[in-house]
Amino acid sequence: MENRPQWGTRAGFILAAIGSAVGLGNIWRFPAVAYENGGGAFFIPYLFALLTAGIPLLILEFSLGHKFRGSAPLTFARLNKKFEWLGWWQVAISFVISTYYAVIIAWAMSFTIFSINQKWGDNPKDFLFGDYLQLPATAGAPGGIVPGVFIPLVLVWLITLGVLLKGVKRGIELANKIMIPTLVGLFLIIVFRAITLDGAAQGLDAFFKPDWASVANPKVWVAAYGQIFFSLSIGFAIMITYSSYLPKKTDLTNSAFITGFANSGFELLAGIGVFSALGFMAAQQGVPVSEVVSAGVGLAFVVFPQIISEFPAFNGLFGVAFFLCLTLAGLTSLISIVETYVAAAQEKFKFSRKKAVLIGGGTSALLSILFATKGGLYYLDAADYFINQFGVALAGLVEVVVIAWFVKELKGLQTHANTISDIMIGSWWRVFLGAITPVVLGYMMVQNIITNIKSNYEGYPTEFLLVAGWGVAVTALLVGFVLMVVKWDREMLQFPSKKEAS
Repeated sequence: MENRPQWGTRAGFILAAIGSAVGLGNIWRFPAVAYENGGGAFFIPYLFALLTAGIPLLILEFSLGHKFRGSAPLTFARLNKKFEWLGWWQVAISFVISTYYAVIIAWAMSFTIFSINQKWGDNPKDFLFGDYLQLPATAGAPGGIVPGVFIPLVLVWLITLGVLLKGVKRGIELANKIMIPTLVGLFLIIVFRAITLDGAAQGLDAFFKPDWASVANPKVWVAAYGQIFFSLSIGFAIMITYSSYLPKKTDLTNSAFITGFANSGFELLAGIGVFSALGFMAAQQGVPVSEVVSAGVGLAFVVFPQIISEFPAFNGLFGVAFFLCLTLAGLTSLISIVETYVAAAQEKFKFSRKKAVLIGGGTSALLSILFATKGGLYYLDAADYFINQFGVALAGLVEVVVIAWFVKELKGLQTHANTISDIMIGSWWRVFLGAITPVVLGYMMVQNIITNIKSNYEGYPTEFLLVAGWGVAVTALLVGFVLMVVKWDREMLQFPSKKEAS
């Protein structure tokens, strides 16, 4: 008899999967990536990447979690004990991400309040890096804790751990049923307001205007695959964990298509909203849209505050809505990230849910204080870059290669998914995952290694990157092998039986 917690409804699972996929990167990364890689023409490789890698990978991870009924470490241990370390590596990656991701959500919380009277004044950049973050000139020394970051950070963790303590059905599912509709509703209001601004048409023209020549550029295709891969929460244990809570008879492939297209739909919506606002800003300053395009922290906490200040009316309301969207998008993703190691700790160490949440989430919360210090942004930037490029992307590549080439489980997972799904997957699915995806991800990895050998990321000192960048990525991998040494309860590895698994 299975005692594993389950989602209350399939819709609850899909909302949670969408909530995990739709994060900060959808809002502040995708618009700039699309613009810089061919504008409207970028959607050709983007759609191709979604259909040949994104959705197939979602089906793969949904099928893995559902068939083997466990967190990532338990799933890989049941698949083949030799590859349990891969599951722990993915969990360790999620742990690292949770420590700094919470801090970015704390910034968004702060700026939600700052928006009411545009506290950033006439120079949002100086306000962010000087007044708010109190960033020193050079990387290396953490400095003291910044109260303005630490206080909302505590609130972020209280919300996240509070949701997780309630469990899968009454915690994660309920939170996503509230947060995702609220997020989408608020963002639609922002987009509808943005497209009515003076200059919005110029911004949208810049965003959608196709550069057809870019379609022939291999780097554009790699960028498309990278965007799809990083935006779908693939490769760091989330989707495996979430799908393990599904009932035995669940439509996996249809759920993957819904999740993939919903995530991409939100990214397109974000692109329309962001570039409408950038067009307005460019018109106000009398400059081309190309001169105001930004991404990441700069877009969210420098450019958008400037746009909000220049709004013709209801500045505070627009600002609160925008930063509340960032907060909600971040929280739904953070909840899913922390759940990966909560579930793993419950299964491996026989912890109660409460103990796993308090120990796992509490440890991550304590470590996140490093990123709430004066020099925290430097550590955050380095950890984020290296754990994504040499953690998430590399773990995803290894996962596909292990399953397709070494344990040769693709056909078994295909049969499992087809048995319970309406949309049948054929041999095309195995070709995409066994050939195309490894080649593209492998090429990405080689290019990343070459780039980082040639020059230090962002020009940071080598000794700093060895600790905060390379050190973090390598430690996550080593943790995978260390935790593999701990013996499982024999009964955990025996369940599910072959009959139940298929």
